[in-house]
Amino acid sequence: MDSRSPLTVCLYIQLSVSLLGSTASSTTSLWGKKVQLNGRPCPWQLQPGVTVPALKELSVCLLLCRNIATEWTGFVYKAPGGRRIELGLGGSGSHLTVWLFGKRELLLWELKVKEWSSVCLTWSGRARRLRTYINGTLLHEAVNLEPPQILAPNGTLTLGISHNVNANGEVQPESGNNLLGEIGRFRVWSREWSAEELRRQSCADGDVVRWDQQQWKHSCPPVPDNSLHCAWSLYKIKMWIFIVHATEPRNCVVSAEGVTRGWLESIFPHNISVHDISVSSPSHSCPVVNDSAALHVQKPQGSTASPDSPCDKCFSCEVYVNVDPAASVEAVQAEITALLSLTFSNNFLNLSADPNSIMVLPVESFPVVTEPPTAVSTAATTSETGPTQSRPAEPANVSTTGDPSDRNLTGVGPDTFFRVNVTVKIAGPTNPKDIIKKWVKESLEVNGTMIVLNLIMKEKVDWNMAQNNKLKTSYHQQKQYYCAFHVREYKINSVAEIITFIHSALTSKHEIDSVIIEAVDVAIKQILPENCLEETTVTIYGEYIWPESFPQDSQEMGCRKPKFEKAYRLCKLDIETDMTSWAEPDMRNCKQLVSISDLSNITVTTDNAAEVVGIVRDLVDVQLSNSSELSSFELDSVVEKLNKVVDISFIQPAVGADIVNVIANILLSETNVTPVATAVLKLTDKMGDNMYFIDESVSVNAPSMALSMMNVDGDGFKGLTFGVSSVLSLLDLKTFFMWDFVGEPLPDTDATISLPSELQNCFTRNTTRVQFQFHGTNELFQDTTSATQSRWTLNSYIVSASINDTDVSNLSDRVLVTLSHHKPKQPDDRVQCMFWDFGKNGGLGGWNSSGCETRNISPHQTSCLCDHLTHFAVLLDVSRTPISEADSHILTMISFLGCGISSIFLGITLLTYLAFEKLRQDYPSKILINLSAALLGLSMLFLLDSWFSSFSNYGLCIATAATLHYFLLASFTWMGLEAVNMYLALVKVFNIYVPSYILKFCAVGWGIPLVIVGLVLAIDKDAYGNIAAEQAASMHQSTDPFCWLQDDVFFYVTVVAFVLLIMLCNFSVFIVVLIQIRQMRANKPSANSVGSLHDLRAVASLTVLLGLTWSMGFFSFGPGRVLIMYLFSILNTLQGFFIFLFHCVMKENVRKQWRIHLCCGRFRLSDNSDWSHSVTAGGRCNKNNLINSVASDNTSSIRKVSDSSTGSAPQHHQGA
Repeated sequence: MDSRSPLTVCLYIQLSVSLLGSTASSTTSLWGKKVQLNGRPCPWQLQPGVTVPALKELSVCLLLCRNIATEWTGFVYKAPGGRRIELGLGGSGSHLTVWLFGKRELLLWELKVKEWSSVCLTWSGRARRLRTYINGTLLHEAVNLEPPQILAPNGTLTLGISHNVNANGEVQPESGNNLLGEIGRFRVWSREWSAEELRRQSCADGDVVRWDQQQWKHSCPPVPDNSLHCAWSLYKIKMWIFIVHATEPRNCVVSAEGVTRGWLESIFPHNISVHDISVSSPSHSCPVVNDSAALHVQKPQGSTASPDSPCDKCFSCEVYVNVDPAASVEAVQAEITALLSLTFSNNFLNLSADPNSIMVLPVESFPVVTEPPTAVSTAATTSETGPTQSRPAEPANVSTTGDPSDRNLTGVGPDTFFRVNVTVKIAGPTNPKDIIKKWVKESLEVNGTMIVLNLIMKEKVDWNMAQNNKLKTSYHQQKQYYCAFHVREYKINSVAEIITFIHSALTSKHEIDSVIIEAVDVAIKQILPENCLEETTVTIYGEYIWPESFPQDSQEMGCRKPKFEKAYRLCKLDIETDMTSWAEPDMRNCKQLVSISDLSNITVTTDNAAEVVGIVRDLVDVQLSNSSELSSFELDSVVEKLNKVVDISFIQPAVGADIVNVIANILLSETNVTPVATAVLKLTDKMGDNMYFIDESVSVNAPSMALSMMNVDGDGFKGLTFGVSSVLSLLDLKTFFMWDFVGEPLPDTDATISLPSELQNCFTRNTTRVQFQFHGTNELFQDTTSATQSRWTLNSYIVSASINDTDVSNLSDRVLVTLSHHKPKQPDDRVQCMFWDFGKNGGLGGWNSSGCETRNISPHQTSCLCDHLTHFAVLLDVSRTPISEADSHILTMISFLGCGISSIFLGITLLTYLAFEKLRQDYPSKILINLSAALLGLSMLFLLDSWFSSFSNYGLCIATAATLHYFLLASFTWMGLEAVNMYLALVKVFNIYVPSYILKFCAVGWGIPLVIVGLVLAIDKDAYGNIAAEQAASMHQSTDPFCWLQDDVFFYVTVVAFVLLIMLCNFSVFIVVLIQIRQMRANKPSANSVGSLHDLRAVASLTVLLGLTWSMGFFSFGPGRVLIMYLFSILNTLQGFFIFLFHCVMKENVRKQWRIHLCCGRFRLSDNSDWSHSVTAGGRCNKNNLINSVASDNTSSIRKVSDSSTGSAPQHHQGA
């Protein structure tokens, strides 16, 4: 019998009561629970008493579930003072953002919505390595990050939101990018975990930050989630144990470890086994633990439990237990906590654990040697002063991207600076710039005495060679890059030694990731940048006097509000000039003292114009960061103040850049600028005219907006060209000038404007200011006219040119404006060059096309020839509704299906007429055979064209396109010959002898198309090719590759004009035939007995035979365009089927030939029937080849409607 059974029964009775009472409810574990963030204020932050130590390496893991796909924050850890993000995780769209030491890494990965994801970050200061894991898989690794390499201690940590710290030291949440979702199992460790460990140790708790409520301060409770259960076997128990003697012992010798082991083995169930126990020395003075987050348990002031007996003692204890089988962490924690919370009695001893001290932690493994706990410590007192910053002894300043780090602000002297220019040869890598950056840093930043700053690089390209060999560039071709950077040396070694070291390090052979890097033309020189002098700045945050600073050092000043926060400013060393200048102050921790409503109280003078613009810029930036738009009052105040600045003084380029940036930021927001659009355009014009600069030209670029001003000498003016290109986006505009009139479109440009030499007559002084503007948004050009809005839409950027104090108009040599299209022009689209007329719409402005001529260059560009200077753009006529993608797809399917059906029935028609000699003995049948052959070739080539073009064989594509062109022309030629034969047979009633009648028809029908195609190939074989998708729109909008005529001139001359000519002839013959039939009906009353259905068949047969349905293509425009295109596709692709229907199925002589040769039994006709003899007799043509006998069958059938192409058997064969 188990000796423990009475105790066990009593224990479990108490345990059951405890689990229903306070013990169960007092557990603080968050395992199996989540933080639910649904938008309402619910900040979760680290308890003020829980401090994070300085960490040289770390690992952070959490579970995260996004409920809504918005910008989000996972967690943010900031250094004391909240100035920058030391460690953090967030995301937006398809990117993850990882913050470490104030630097941001953007990773291309999107966490799925409504799905839990495990995200882990690890950092090793020794290896300078940051790794990001998603669901246990390594997503990204960044190495050689800039110093500092130790996580700042004693910071603040929040979950789901970013934060700042106010004057009272309280954490204040930041809004705008809060997580709308859930977070679970947030843990931090003091070492770098490997990928295998992260996968294996998914349930281990952190040793720096644990997933326990006692470490977190929050305003909303955690929410249980059954999906977050995590089964684990290894646990560490930490607690304080009290030993109280029930009776006075003879001696006080008691083994604390032995008593504890016996106690635990007695109360734990069989699935929980004790692995190891370590205890502290027993003491009579026992601290009452009120903060179980403390790892070094300290006795609070005035809290001491003194045992009654001198033998009563207390001690701390760490126990490692194994739970087998593994159970969910929260269940194990609750069970062990409940068991330990009960007092245990054994003989003369009573053992109990302080409930507040019990911690049950899942651990990754059992230690071989018991180590003192090291992780988060609870500070007994908190310093009220911020961290003291001092100048570091090793490099910790600015990264190669130019971002300042926390360099000291109170340095004692300048360091030594060098400029290095080097040409680097490198072959093969897809990311050469990353490789070069890594090479430079590994070569020079080896001993901690120097750091690389302001690294820039540019590929050295021979532009002529690059254009000629654009398609022949090899992946392994060696490329050259020009690199320039600064080196900052800290140890003040001799200049000669430093130069020798840099030169040797760069010229030695270096290999990175199997890529060999060779440095040539290394030039090193010492530079002596001056200090940034004391400067006073007036901002919306107050007035600040920045003291003199060494190069690449930052200065800090206390904010005017709040007093405890700091503002920072870097003395920046410029890589282009090797000179220093103050960077923009970092005022993010300060609160603004001025608002936009206060602008009216600021008086603008010539002395403070720059400061006023700076204030306006800062106010607009702050307002748009808090709101998506400016109110009408705020907008009016801003524009009014900027107008006063422009009116009162000359504008320096830097001030002009600020003004342009203010306007650009407003335009990119959701602010309605239409009421002030004219004022803003006139403001920018006036600013450009008033800008003061010494050089020949100056350009001011901002997101989606660029201004360029030039001082032009009137003597020898030959023209001037301005252009803009956006290589990556409108946020990075590139402008250029050419001192000449350029009459051809320039490649890779979004907008160009060329001024003719005639403008010299408009110059009113020796030096004249010419101003160009580029607008990437249309916010300032909203035409409110209903007619314009309903018909036209802007399809390009806006570019303008002007001459100060001069109205330029009525030029004989026109201004050439070339603009790229936002949307490629389709073949049936119409674009129009227009200018912005300030006089329209009561002064609000509107688009006007007067004085501008439109020239279409390509689907992507349009050129405008205008006789005046103003703002120009290309507008698209949207009244011509394009075919939708769905209609395009349906039309394509109809075309392929119809051509397939026609091919089958045209083949049957050819076999029928070729197999049965009696059917092809008259000339109309022979013409029909040739027409069917041409249409069969056209249909088959159309079906196979996309397949041939998919081989991407240039010669095959030309052959396919030329053959398709040939069969198209042959088909229409034979349709025309059908009309000619019909005309001769019906209208020319006199006997005309035509020798070799069919032979001549064949020479014309097959020869003319051959000549046309041959001429096209001889003139320019490249006229055939694989047309682009937008050009394929004319071929039923197919988006597949298609080999066809790609030259518009050849297409319109050899296809459109040829088809139009044939259609005109065929329509003429068709009308003449109808008139002739009507006259014959009038002359023969007996013919009137034939029904109208028979007449309809005759008309339909003639329509198909003459190809009249093809004329519908010339009328596919206007409101009924889509319907006409459907009819066009159906009728013309099925032309072969209709020929089979009217000239095989509905012709009695063809049906009887089928019955004679193809049928059996009672359906078979005898070859000796009367009808067969009549066909044989009538089928032999007179060798005199009279026209009346040439087309006797068709003539008689036309003259007698019942025998027309509807298919009745002829009554006689000789013409009347």
